[in-house]
Amino acid sequence: MPRFFIEVVDHAGIAEDHVGLECRDFPHARLCAIEGIRSLLADEMRQGRLDLGGRAVIMDEARRELETLPFTAAFETIRESDG
Repeated sequence: MPRFFIEVVDHAGIAEDHVGLECRDFPHARLCAIEGIRSLLADEMRQGRLDLGGRAVIMDEARRELETLPFTAAFETIRESDG
């Protein structure tokens, strides 16, 4: 199974992924990155802050960047209508 590395860049700096994650394919690695973003943001929200300016960088085994996901790609924003 291929190994993917997902690094997070946010207000705290860069969280390097030294271990990686075995995923069946790139779409599965992308889903894991999205779930990781959601978990990170949920933890931040419990502490009373929300940094939407971060991103997750998905890399292959050779550390080639495959995709950069902004945190905002991990969820849908629904706003209450005015009126």
